[in-house]
Amino acid sequence: MTERSAVGWLRNRFTAERLNRLLPVPRGADAPSVRTAIVTDSAAGLLPEWTEPAEARGWFAVVPLSIMAGDEIFSDGPEAVAALGIALAAGRPVRTSRPAPGLFERVYRELAQAGYGGIVSIHLSGALSGTADAARLAADRVGVPVHVVDTRSAGLAEGFAVQAAAAAAAAGDDADGVLAALRGALEGAEVRFFLPSLEQLRRGGRIGAAASWVGTVLSIKPLLAIRDGQIVPIERIRTSARALPRLRELSVADARRRLSPRLAVHYFGNRGEADELARELSDELGGDADVTVSPLPAVLAAHTGLGVLAIVVSGAPLTGAEGP
Repeated sequence: MTERSAVGWLRNRFTAERLNRLLPVPRGADAPSVRTAIVTDSAAGLLPEWTEPAEARGWFAVVPLSIMAGDEIFSDGPEAVAALGIALAAGRPVRTSRPAPGLFERVYRELAQAGYGGIVSIHLSGALSGTADAARLAADRVGVPVHVVDTRSAGLAEGFAVQAAAAAAAAGDDADGVLAALRGALEGAEVRFFLPSLEQLRRGGRIGAAASWVGTVLSIKPLLAIRDGQIVPIERIRTSARALPRLRELSVADARRRLSPRLAVHYFGNRGEADELARELSDELGGDADVTVSPLPAVLAAHTGLGVLAIVVSGAPLTGAEGP
């Protein structure tokens, strides 16, 4: 393990431990009883160090999306990431698919049978995937209230909202309280990212408002964002050397307008760059910023391609702060 990758591993380890403290295991007669179960999808980008202990508590579940690389189908996870990297490097086409409604139905029924009185199901933007629609179809088939939330976002912008909802559920909140915590975490959350090329977005049909830039893809290094659930262009930059500092500049300015901001850096195939970017963000924000480094879920990386770097900024805006 190199010094740089060791630093990244330690950062993720310590971040996971801080996040786990958000979900204390109830103990004793005075401990709150969890009433509302939480379901999400793998596009939330949550680290296994967080999801595995959360799922072990019985009231939290992650439903995987799938990718097809060649003739093989993989559920989102380490195996899918490896297969996707090989397929993209070889120039082979890849596809993604939402979970079947039946998979959501099975998860919901198991939670209902376990005695939870309600379920909050939190998902990837409906403008990018049919996942939330599949969840809604399943929700109509089970005997407990299921609140399906389209986050209009992806990655850890979705994931941080899931964690806020899970913390509320662990504290014993009902569905209304969980939804309030979720919406508070989603409010104003930003996902900005840099792509070496728009080609993979174009192939996957997720290019949206950036379509007009395809003709100049060789001469620009686009900065993009997810706004109201869709991928939109925010700036044209001529070189990678200028694009990444600008991405960092926008994100730092955004974080400074927030109370207790949380940040994440997503990557695919370029962990060293992600670690360096996270270190720079932490340094510029005084060293106290909570910066998580997380691989981009395979179902998202299939549309961005290799070399993506994304920065998520979440947190309540400071009173009177103006947006970007």
